[in-house]
Amino acid sequence: MDETSMTTDIALSLAGRDKGKTFLVIGVDGGRALLADGKLRRIEHPKSKSLKHLRFLAHGNLQTAQKIREGTIVSNREIRRVLAVFNAGRPQ
Repeated sequence: MDETSMTTDIALSLAGRDKGKTFLVIGVDGGRALLADGKLRRIEHPKSKSLKHLRFLAHGNLQTAQKIREGTIVSNREIRRVLAVFNAGRPQ
């Protein structure tokens, strides 16, 4: 996977204290992904996590993904909505 295809994907954390939580990838820098969930990890202060500690589950919402790729402002509310819709359809 290249960096542009990973941006705006929904990823599951496989290691660390946030293990099992879903995040939206808002950027990729080298071998690390910048993650936000809109709640504890806001878009202003994303979490940096190694790609080997993530499992990519799905592509994010098209409107939110387009905003992130264009570099326009994305609210934490939008990120929470994308993750809530994804988690509602995912088996526990």
